[in-house]
Amino acid sequence: MAGILDLLNSDLGKTIISGVAGSTGQDSNKTGNVLTMALPVLMKAMQRNASTPEGAEGLMGALSNKHDGSILDNLGDLFKGGVNTDVIQDGSKILGHVLGNKQQGVEQVISQKSGVDAGSVANILKTAAPLLMGVLGKQSRDNGVNSSGDLGGLLGGLLGGNSTQKEQSFLEQILDADGDGSVIDDVAGMVLGGGNQKSSGGGLLGGLLGGLFGKK
Repeated sequence: MAGILDLLNSDLGKTIISGVAGSTGQDSNKTGNVLTMALPVLMKAMQRNASTPEGAEGLMGALSNKHDGSILDNLGDLFKGGVNTDVIQDGSKILGHVLGNKQQGVEQVISQKSGVDAGSVANILKTAAPLLMGVLGKQSRDNGVNSSGDLGGLLGGLLGGNSTQKEQSFLEQILDADGDGSVIDDVAGMVLGGGNQKSSGGGLLGGLLGGLFGKK
């Protein structure tokens, strides 16, 4: 199964990046950078949420109904004149449900490392979240995922299969950033590369993104 970032590099992914960029008034390259950082984090958060029976049932229900992948069928119309407010409101609800009180911290980390202001990062994520759900819905159909018990394999596959413990830890740290600034700075420096790495774990991260964020 292709990982989520392989999909982002596909023709569909390029169409999504271009459309999201146009709808949010952002540069396509910066939008692509934001989504490259954000989508695995959102996927990991969904995987965590789906680790409980209730969470898995809720996600399976969403993928079987509203988020069945049909949003991807006519992206030209979706992006023409900007994404409508219903989609953006839906994206806001998805982010709130998936990230909860970690949302602002995640947006700040991505803002710092992408050079896109946090408000624009939030707009990009609101626009992209329903499309990510659509990708999951399409993948669940294409791979015959019919029950909540099969979601773990689907999400794990899209995250790149058997992630190493370090990669899992890195995503957990982003999701556990509490928004107080210092933690976000530490996580941004240590995890997303560049900057002054304050953490002793920084030296371990040279190739860490390769397995998770790079092409397989």
